Amino acid sequence: MEPDERQKISSHDIGMGLDALSVEELAERIQLLEAEILRLRAAIASKGQSRQAAEAAFKF
Repeated sequence: MEPDERQKISSHDIGMGLDALSVEELAERIQLLEAEILRLRAAIASKGQSRQAAEAAFKF
């Protein structure tokens, strides 16, 4: 998803009502949230690698 496309989708609040959203809007939100999950997993992996590197550096 391009950054421009992400801006076109209004924000999604966890637990918000979904009745007023169309099927297309719901699908867009799913795409947005899946992309965010991937971004979060990448951040977790990066932090894990940084921690492993720090632990290795301080081992005697």
